[in-house]
Amino acid sequence: MAYVSIESDDRMEEGPEGLQFQSFLGTDARAASNPTAAGGSSGFETEGAARKSSGFWTVEYYQPYFDVDTKTVLRRCYSTLIPTSRNYLSTHLTPAADLYGPFWTLTTLIFSLFVFSSLASSITAYLSDPAASSPTDPIEYDFSLLSIAVGIVYAYGLGVPVLLWLGLRYLGVGEWSVIEAVAVWGYGQFVWIPVAVLCVIPVPLVRWILCGIAFLISGFFLVANVYPILAAAEAKGVRLIIVILVLIHAGIALCFKVLFFSYYVKQIGIKDPIDAPIPAEPIASLATRFFDM
Repeated sequence: MAYVSIESDDRMEEGPEGLQFQSFLGTDARAASNPTAAGGSSGFETEGAARKSSGFWTVEYYQPYFDVDTKTVLRRCYSTLIPTSRNYLSTHLTPAADLYGPFWTLTTLIFSLFVFSSLASSITAYLSDPAASSPTDPIEYDFSLLSIAVGIVYAYGLGVPVLLWLGLRYLGVGEWSVIEAVAVWGYGQFVWIPVAVLCVIPVPLVRWILCGIAFLISGFFLVANVYPILAAAEAKGVRLIIVILVLIHAGIALCFKVLFFSYYVKQIGIKDPIDAPIPAEPIASLATRFFDM
């Protein structure tokens, strides 16, 4: 039997109805001590709610997409080289896709195209005329080549997946997010990094073979992971988008070969210019002629 004092004259009232409990903890203190009562059962939900409350123009909105460790990024990179990576979204991009790996994959590809194409130019120039050049001569970099690489790689690795996602959203196909689209395209270009290194080999046929292998591996990876999303659409004509994507991918592969690795060793003593291989020349001039066609 419980008694509480309700008046200053020490009169007592019996019964549970006279009991009243009052907490002197604030709302924030209760939320801190009991996350479930505050509406969030874990830190991940709290972080997700904080991100949703932030605008897309803020750093906090994109921070979770860059919260990934190096081991995970490397695993997602070399997994694109395996021909059986058909369920890349559900198998490797779990629990969530990231933007850190695609950004550094594309940036490393730009660096590789610029550095190793410049190195290939120096090697072929020396092999064409060893008397006129020396291995100790400094390499002259053509920095216009860097701007070309930035434009092509970022336009294809970032622009194409964003445009594809917007187009699919317009057509009512919402099987993936724009982050997943950028992640698939970004990681899918990883194969071009080792190919850019190997393309310093001064043998034209080997370079064509390497670029062909990179085109097939990256192309198969993109088709295997994009076509199931297109096939989920009710309109069968949406599947034809894969043909456009393959043509764009083939054009990018050709651009990489022609603009960055079109150096040929000039053979000394060949009189007929028709039968002579194409001499080594700066990539910028090749790029100018390519875009003027």
